[in-house]
Amino acid sequence: MSLTHDAALSPSAGRRFRAYTTKHLDELTARAGLSAEERLAARAVATVLPFRVNTYVIDELIDWDAAPDDPIYRLVFPQADMLPSEDVDRIADLLRREAPRKELNEAANEVRARLNPHPAGQMELNVPKIGNEDPIPGVQHKYAETVLFFPKQGQTCHAYCTYCFRWAQFVGDADLKFASSDIDQLVEYLHQHPEVTSVLFTGGDPMIMGEGVLSRYIEPLLGIETLESIRIGTKALGYWPQRFVTDPDADETLRLFEKVVESGKNLAFMAHFSHPNELLPDLVHEAVRRIRDTGAVIRTQAPLIRTINDDPATWETMWRTQTRMGMVPYYMFVERDTGPQDYFAVPLAEAYEIYRRAYMKVSGLARTVRGPSMSATPGKVCVDGVTEIAGEKVFVLHFIQARDPELVGKPFFAKYDETASWLFDLEPALGATHFPYESAPPTDASALVTPTRL
Repeated sequence: MSLTHDAALSPSAGRRFRAYTTKHLDELTARAGLSAEERLAARAVATVLPFRVNTYVIDELIDWDAAPDDPIYRLVFPQADMLPSEDVDRIADLLRREAPRKELNEAANEVRARLNPHPAGQMELNVPKIGNEDPIPGVQHKYAETVLFFPKQGQTCHAYCTYCFRWAQFVGDADLKFASSDIDQLVEYLHQHPEVTSVLFTGGDPMIMGEGVLSRYIEPLLGIETLESIRIGTKALGYWPQRFVTDPDADETLRLFEKVVESGKNLAFMAHFSHPNELLPDLVHEAVRRIRDTGAVIRTQAPLIRTINDDPATWETMWRTQTRMGMVPYYMFVERDTGPQDYFAVPLAEAYEIYRRAYMKVSGLARTVRGPSMSATPGKVCVDGVTEIAGEKVFVLHFIQARDPELVGKPFFAKYDETASWLFDLEPALGATHFPYESAPPTDASALVTPTRL
């Protein structure tokens, strides 16, 4: 690995990290040209959903002449219509009259409770145990081969995406937060479960942690023979590429990556890029080069988001650029059923068409990407297409991954619905009474009830 770099890659390359939070929001939204009332509405939304941005995003990624319509601005700044108008008006009124913090928090918590803060049963269905003991904090085990670990010090990000499905991690409510600082419990669990071949460090963003803390979590896993890969889910390449180039511990972090590869395990760097503009700075190209030089593989993923990347040309540009930089396009996700989903979601029929039109324009090297994929309670469901069977227009779907491994790879069908934006909006097609992941309804007509969905 070459540890040389050009510190003059951009004006902010060697700049010290600085975060902007809600207390800076009025000043920043004024820069975007918002009126006083529009700024108040943005603050109301930020009272419910988390807001955080940094100097790199502000100075290098946002085109302020195009704000508030600039895609990166929309990616990180709250929009007034992300929440129901009655909720925004209520909280804006509390802010206007400087209501006590307790009253403001109570109102915000009421709104949050309606936003499905932990989708896909992650707080109930995915939490493992060691033997008959209490659940292991900060660990999720949904699929047999993969365990997710949420390191305590990694449960924030360099900046927050407005559409983030893990927004509940960042609002300061301990009951909504998922985290652990006990790597020994994870190691013990992995020894007891040799079927687990991959661990994903997630958050928040694990790359918010310094090398010393990151090493304390990763190094104990290197001696587990049954573990084949370690994944790091991160937005750092998009939001703070200095982490791998000019930060004080950048070189030590890359040496840790080398150590993982030298141990015989695959290090998969799961990079989150939401828009091609995040790939433009030279600093990102240098960071990618340095990570790849360690032997790590960089795979890219992001959700399809209305107003930010909901057109084929955007995805085509992203996938082609990522492939040219040596990264591997991996997933186009569907916006999850949490937070302001109604604001950001793209209907599945439109999502598939965007995916297909982008996919047809890239070479085979970029066709490693999968999607549109829904990470729903029963598993990762991919929309394969729209067709007509026996006179009925249907969605063709399959499980990329599933809580029940027997479902993986098997096609199934749903009635075509141009308004559906999530798996649970769909109905079985071709005379079926239930989907493969659902229990069959009772045959006694008097006992018929709507089948419970996982």
